[in-house]
Amino acid sequence: MMREEEMFSENILICPIDEELDGKRADTALADRTEFSRSALARLMESGAVTRDGIPITKKTVVHLGDTLQILLPEIVPAEAQPEDIPLDIIYEDDDVIVINKPKGMVVHPAPGHESGTMVSALLYHCGDSLSGIGGVARPGIVHRIDRDTTGLIAAAKNDRAHLSLAAQLADHSMRREYQALVIGGIEEEGTVNAPIGRSPKDRKKMAVLPRGTSGVREAITHYFPVTDFGPFSHIRLVLETGRTHQIRVHMSHIGHPVMGDEVYGANRTPFEKRHGSLLCGQCLHAGKLRFAHPATGEMMELEAPLPDEFAKLLSILKQERR
Repeated sequence: MMREEEMFSENILICPIDEELDGKRADTALADRTEFSRSALARLMESGAVTRDGIPITKKTVVHLGDTLQILLPEIVPAEAQPEDIPLDIIYEDDDVIVINKPKGMVVHPAPGHESGTMVSALLYHCGDSLSGIGGVARPGIVHRIDRDTTGLIAAAKNDRAHLSLAAQLADHSMRREYQALVIGGIEEEGTVNAPIGRSPKDRKKMAVLPRGTSGVREAITHYFPVTDFGPFSHIRLVLETGRTHQIRVHMSHIGHPVMGDEVYGANRTPFEKRHGSLLCGQCLHAGKLRFAHPATGEMMELEAPLPDEFAKLLSILKQERR
């Protein structure tokens, strides 16, 4: 993992180019190593805020092993989201980081149609001005995200140094994110899905497994481990090696085991899902464990959130029906 002093100097983000990034376009390389989107990086490059050896570069500049890119961080502006007094299930908090157990139905950051009631609004109320500004006006402090109907742990940074440290851990895969899910079909053995993900050409609101080399497609790797095989359903653990949008849901659907209750990537509801529809409001997916090195102390933090009631009840029903 990149040391903090190698990444951060006043308001400049420093990104050394390693072997994995060698030969890539500058916008692609920086999108892989920072919290900025490619479109945001393109705007920064147009303004001359991204340099190599003091010379501004464009998004099409090809970078090479040994290069060091510098990003002049934009001035922090007030978040567009408004603070809202929304209760938070806080698993851990100190001066650098806060970890929340997100409930089902809560959107992480503002988006069209979800301008209020977000976790960002709740964090703004709870933390006041003590959130990192690197995520921009829509995502202050947010280092990673989980889907609206996925429950579980999400970390937010309370200052820029913490944000950069956690982002580096995401980039080099040293931050471990473990999920639990109920999926359709029996799974008896552990496995890995290594299949790149990009925006679906058929439905721009969905993600899909697409051929490598397709524009906008990024590598995606998910490891899964059986907990209990119920025959028509399975309780599994999953560990993300990468963190693409809807990654688990897309990957499990791709291998024929969609997440129970997933109305976007699943097939028609099974009789079991129809019988217990009151317990299924979206996918049965829970981000239960999070492990990372504390941004200030380096201490390894291992945090856990219990299964939500609906997930636990469905699991109990499956166990009873198996007897």
